[in-house]
Amino acid sequence: MSLNWKYQESFAGRHIGPETPEVKQMLSTLGVDSLDAFVESTVPSVIRSPEPLRLPAGKGENEVLAQLEAIAAKNQVFRSFIGMGYSDTHVPNVILRNIFQNPGWYTQYTPYQAEIAQGRLEALLNYQTMVTDLTGMEVANASMLDEGTAAAEAMALAIHAKGDGDGGAFFVSDGCHPQTVDVVRTRAIPLGVEVVVGDHRTVDLSQKKFFGALVQYPATDGVVHDYRAFGEKVHAAGGLLVVAADLLSLTLLTAPGEFGADVVVGSAQRFGVPLGYGGPHAAYFATKHAYTRVMPGRLIGVSEDSQGRPALRMALQTREQHIRREKATSNICTAQVLLAVMAGMYAVYHGPEGLKAIAERVHGLTVVLSRGLAKLGFKPKHEQFFDTLRVELTAPQVRGVLAAAEGARMNFRRIDEKTLGLSLDETTRAKDVEDILAAFIQGANKSASPVNLDEVAEGLESPLAPELRRSSAYLTHPVFNRYHSETEMLRYVRRLEAKDLSLTHSMIPLGSCTMKLNATAEMIPVTWPQFSKLHPFAPTSQAAGYKVVFEQLEHALSQVTGFAGCSLQPNAGSQGEYAGLLVIRAYHQARGQGHRDVCLIPSSAHGTNPASAVMAGYRVVVTKCDENGNIDLKDLRAKADEHKDKLAALMVTYPSTHGVFEEEIREICSTIHERGGQVYMDGANLNAQVGLTAPGLVGADVCHINLHKTFCIPHGGGGPGMGPICVASHLVKFLPGHPVIQTGGGDAIGAISAAPWGSASILLISWMYIQMMGGEGLTQATKMAILNANYVAERLQPHYPVLYRGKRGRVAHECIVDLRPLKKTAGVEVEDVAKRLMDYGFHAPTVSFPVAGTLMIEPTESESKAELDRFCDAMIAIRQEIRDVEEGRVPKDNNVLKNAPHTARTLTAPEWNRPYTREQAVFPTPWVRDNKFWPSVGRLNNVLGDRKLVCSCPPIEDYDTPAQKVA
Repeated sequence: MSLNWKYQESFAGRHIGPETPEVKQMLSTLGVDSLDAFVESTVPSVIRSPEPLRLPAGKGENEVLAQLEAIAAKNQVFRSFIGMGYSDTHVPNVILRNIFQNPGWYTQYTPYQAEIAQGRLEALLNYQTMVTDLTGMEVANASMLDEGTAAAEAMALAIHAKGDGDGGAFFVSDGCHPQTVDVVRTRAIPLGVEVVVGDHRTVDLSQKKFFGALVQYPATDGVVHDYRAFGEKVHAAGGLLVVAADLLSLTLLTAPGEFGADVVVGSAQRFGVPLGYGGPHAAYFATKHAYTRVMPGRLIGVSEDSQGRPALRMALQTREQHIRREKATSNICTAQVLLAVMAGMYAVYHGPEGLKAIAERVHGLTVVLSRGLAKLGFKPKHEQFFDTLRVELTAPQVRGVLAAAEGARMNFRRIDEKTLGLSLDETTRAKDVEDILAAFIQGANKSASPVNLDEVAEGLESPLAPELRRSSAYLTHPVFNRYHSETEMLRYVRRLEAKDLSLTHSMIPLGSCTMKLNATAEMIPVTWPQFSKLHPFAPTSQAAGYKVVFEQLEHALSQVTGFAGCSLQPNAGSQGEYAGLLVIRAYHQARGQGHRDVCLIPSSAHGTNPASAVMAGYRVVVTKCDENGNIDLKDLRAKADEHKDKLAALMVTYPSTHGVFEEEIREICSTIHERGGQVYMDGANLNAQVGLTAPGLVGADVCHINLHKTFCIPHGGGGPGMGPICVASHLVKFLPGHPVIQTGGGDAIGAISAAPWGSASILLISWMYIQMMGGEGLTQATKMAILNANYVAERLQPHYPVLYRGKRGRVAHECIVDLRPLKKTAGVEVEDVAKRLMDYGFHAPTVSFPVAGTLMIEPTESESKAELDRFCDAMIAIRQEIRDVEEGRVPKDNNVLKNAPHTARTLTAPEWNRPYTREQAVFPTPWVRDNKFWPSVGRLNNVLGDRKLVCSCPPIEDYDTPAQKVA
């Protein structure tokens, strides 16, 4: 017996679903002998890369984890007192283990199929309720990307509500966090909006046409202003008052909604979400009912199911950017659902009294620190504060105190040469305050004795003025007052998880969304303290480990895309689109071609494309597609010629949104370049290119990458995500900068995200994936994704027409099946099939995108042949159920599809007046009988939910109806 003593288990073999015998069977079904022959017959030779990816070979899971541990050790985790909108926090362990580290929560998809997403929807409704209660506003969305983005979106809402289309001016208080100011400025430039930064106490709002104003509460240096009078001035000037508020402080401070705020934004990070060197974190956005239909982001609402019972859903979906396209008020696609769930659960776990106690401790320690500093002769500047102090010193004292703090492994904020900022948080204890005071004694060469905290804390009272103190109640709903023991909290989290279908149950075959494996080894490092506890504005010398990860990931992504440079800052695909378009805009301006403002977008493009283009200041011109779903070259040339003097860019998705490799892509790019434009490639379908071709190779100039699609960051119920951009050499110098930590090129555009490297901690997931797969593994994954899609298309073709194929009869990594004829023959809508799939244990493919009445299916490389066959068998069985309707065996208005999904309540009802059996309804296959996933509600009434909009936790009486008690 020979022994292979060099054997190393391949991670790629674990990531890729089909094994060698299965691959052979699939290839046989497709009529080819080998995987390479299949790829040759599918991917056009004119776009194929002539050489393999220049990336190292893949390594084993344990080897890469050990490698990353060594890199993590290069980071230094100091105690952070920097503040600026980021606070250290304790993640309750019951939330850490059962949500953050739980694939049952982080592998869920965006809750478009509400019947199998009721748990996550309830968690998000809790989050919305928490935000509305604390801010004193009427409605809140289900999260935003970060505080800076939320503030910029608030400006956009104000433009829509109060602007008259001529740009106008937006006032931003100089008390706002600098990163927020910069993100707002970046967003304002292409919109023609003048951002005026100044002191809200002295600004003359009559000098310009202000449509809104933004203030920070408390301000970035800690002072708590009473904004009542300023709000009246803003309203008198015809504008909206936007308040960026700290959520924890609102348990003690007057709610913004009570002093005239029209929009309140901020971050929920300090509610149990790790710092993560900048993200991911859930921001919030709250406003008045009057602006509900134009507010950005996703909104969770209360409706009813088909039996009239309360049920939750995403409300007002018709206002979303992928539907409204160039008429959208925002391009936000990815939310931060997983982090919003954590923040909402943090409030559920602690409740109103627990949150108030945490806030009082933080505030109390800050008061003690203030008194201690005053005793040492360093009295802080402001008397009204919550958790942050501004201390003014001499320049030598500032340098000395910072050096002493560094020696004690503490980070203070250096506001300027003579000013320090100190922010306390949930993790701060008395010993920390003593150490801060000791740093001041040492750094300022004071001969004073250590401060006795018990003495300075004697008779401790809040210095907050009465008019600043909160008197109104919050978080009164039972959900925030019921689950304070770990036992009850654990059961509540698990109950919600059980209502949601995730990748732990079955494949989620969503076209364009790429729900592939999020390997455990990739997820583990995200919660390591060396990565999770770093403040995003800590000195870069303390983040040497992150620097290694960033550089290696940027190099790998540049290799994959065939580009020269990369920015990791955009923290969502929508942000990546926007960043890429702004880079192109800056390039044109640098060449004296700033008048170029036309963006060509094919009719098949992703819905966020035109929304992003309008936000970037472009005029959208739509080009046609032919009957095969390809870009109509004749129409493209005509539009490009018509606008050649003002042509800025083309936005193109590759492979196309129709799931086809367009062989004319090089000619398409040349057409744009010859007329002075740049080509922006939407990277949503990059997972069909990796290792086989590349955006740079086919002629694109910039590409964003959905790391949550191609490089394994999990969807987390609709977020987090990351959208880095890679660019050609002539665009590198325009990559995004940042006002606090230097990033980007020499002529950098402004900040796109609040943190320098966006949601830095989840970049570790993609780094791990690339290291473990290696160049060969990544290429194999691409081949298998294409093979799986073609296998599914081949099996379904006799039953459902595959709408688009390439010239060689193949699809790319996804396929579109056409259900439109079924409406005529059986009265069956695409939604009926989507809901019926739930009875078979599947989440539906993408419904009615990019073509109404179709399903877009993407199996990914991670699914085994057995799972693909189970899905195909389900689809074929459903086709037979439709045939029963077509041939008159069951009525068109009362059949197994129209009544889907079937719940346990339906099954056990005493009466059954349906022309099919109970078993056919809920156990259509033997596999389902043994592995049943029960939809928790019947089909949603979408119209009712939009007509009667309820977006916070309903009164408890609504849960006590007889129907609910039966459940």
